[in-house]
Amino acid sequence: MKFTEFGFYDELLDGIEDMNYATATPVQEQVIPSIIAGKDVIAAAQTGTGKTAAFLLPIIHNLLSKPHDSHKINAVIIVPTRELALQISQTFEGIAYYTSICSIAVYGGGGGELFATEKKALQAGVDVVICTPGRMIAHLNMGYVKLDAVKYLVLDEADRMLDMGFYEDIIKILSYMPKHRQNLMFSATMPQGIRKLANTILHQPIEVNIAISKPPEQIAQGAFYVFDAQKVPLVKYVLTQKQFDSVLIFCGSKISVKNLCEELKKAGFSVDQIQSDLEQAKREQVLLDFKNKKLKIVVATDILSRGIDIEDIDLVINFDVPHDGEDYVHRIGRTARAATKGTAYTFISEKEQLKFKNIEKLLGNAVPIQTVPQQFGTTPDLNAVQHKPKKKNKNKKFKLK
Repeated sequence: MKFTEFGFYDELLDGIEDMNYATATPVQEQVIPSIIAGKDVIAAAQTGTGKTAAFLLPIIHNLLSKPHDSHKINAVIIVPTRELALQISQTFEGIAYYTSICSIAVYGGGGGELFATEKKALQAGVDVVICTPGRMIAHLNMGYVKLDAVKYLVLDEADRMLDMGFYEDIIKILSYMPKHRQNLMFSATMPQGIRKLANTILHQPIEVNIAISKPPEQIAQGAFYVFDAQKVPLVKYVLTQKQFDSVLIFCGSKISVKNLCEELKKAGFSVDQIQSDLEQAKREQVLLDFKNKKLKIVVATDILSRGIDIEDIDLVINFDVPHDGEDYVHRIGRTARAATKGTAYTFISEKEQLKFKNIEKLLGNAVPIQTVPQQFGTTPDLNAVQHKPKKKNKNKKFKLK
């Protein structure tokens, strides 16, 4: 379905054309008509399926075509991370460029000047607010934010927000809004917590399910079974075997990110890092340099597993095995976007074998095992999956027979 078939305003179509959008993705094709019609929506769709435009386009169209309060906040989009807030804000600026609809991204991590800018926009009544929960509550607690005119609420990456413990924050933000509004919820997965939240805020929603929790077929996946001490040398080896223009390496902790980044810099690689200890301005500069090809490699925590809008990443390396299957899917989903091909390697130590087996169960298939070059020496026994021994319960109660 072409974007010209949705009946969008001409000013919106001009922005769509500038963004090089032509044909709607499946989630866009199913969701956009329902949103324009005023229906609540709950959509399950994995990263890279076009969710952002799926809710931005119809909201902007409705603000243009239906009466709304000027100088008041009409739409609120709540997201789990500042990176995702910035990504959505940038997409909004592109598609709404020729319209009169304005937005502000509200997120933590900036200084007093950024907070003051957010305060001014919120007091003036910007049309669309894209926010992280904690930062929005900080403004609400100051007493100058009015959400009484909100007509559209979007919860994006809702499963991630629940994982991060934002349930109470979300409910608090919603308490400032009118009960009668249009609610849109987007989530990669649909665990029980999401269903509970949906039942709380959605009214007779349209349900859409698009390819949940499966990596794109064009991603070539591979698994290296190694000892912990072999991981850094193997990263260096992999990076020298082929010309990679854009590489993302995910680590399980900030310490791992810092150490690996330092090792790769010493080896002469074009590399930098993104993790929560860095100032927001530094993170944004690293992302910009990465996007503009001034930087070839970024080492990051899961802060970048979602909310990064770069379509031509050649290689993703899981230096550490992700916590669960969903994190795995989102990490490797950074490559092979926009119908391109990509490669994703995962390095698995002895203590991570069981965790990775559980991920493979979720995927429904085994990830092909890659041969570790002989120069790295002995590698772990693939059949020695370690199960944690059960601890004896010293306080075990006796039962009557």
